[in-house]
Amino acid sequence: MKAFIDNIAVEGKNIVKDFKLGDTTIRVLKGVSLKVLQGEFVSIMGQSGSGKSTLLYILGGLDTPTGGTVYMNGTNISLWGDEEMSKIRRQKIGFVFQFYNLIPNLNVEENIMLPLLLDGKKMREYKKQLNHILEVVGLSDRRKHTPRELSGGQQQRVAIARALIGNPEILFADELTGNLDSETGTEIMNLLRDINHESGQTIIMVTHSPEAAKSSSRIITVRDGVIE
Repeated sequence: MKAFIDNIAVEGKNIVKDFKLGDTTIRVLKGVSLKVLQGEFVSIMGQSGSGKSTLLYILGGLDTPTGGTVYMNGTNISLWGDEEMSKIRRQKIGFVFQFYNLIPNLNVEENIMLPLLLDGKKMREYKKQLNHILEVVGLSDRRKHTPRELSGGQQQRVAIARALIGNPEILFADELTGNLDSETGTEIMNLLRDINHESGQTIIMVTHSPEAAKSSSRIITVRDGVIE
């Protein structure tokens, strides 16, 4: 991919998203436009049903808008075919969700390395990078443990490490503290803030928690499908 255009990591222009329920069309996003710069840590907040998660999935290429355009690295992502979009998601974008989506019978190392292994990479070629990311997320002493041997916070750290192992240009996170107690949630947000500050990682996060949003550098509020 090319260098970032004017330091813009991702941009949405007039994004509209409709869902059909029987004969009824519900407009969830109503012409949303926004820009996220390279190295920003942006929180998207809003009430349940406001459209914030839908917006995140569209910006990350997991969903397609009914109208409008998403640009990533200056390119209209709708021009990418399914194969190219899949490759971009594996190599240039990281996703972390509220549910950790770890493979139960794989250990921490194997879960972290899974995206690279699916992309045909060899684990031995990423040993140094794996060691570093385990240190960053504080799991060097848990590398051989399976998910059932980890706490919820530790499992979320594995999910974050898995999203970061390929050195993505943008990390998308959806309610990643939603299943955690407040103390553990604060630890996870501190981890993301440190990653953003130390490595300049671009992070776009959806949250309903004002406390979690405090870790970000900018807050975007979505209400009834529009940005306030």
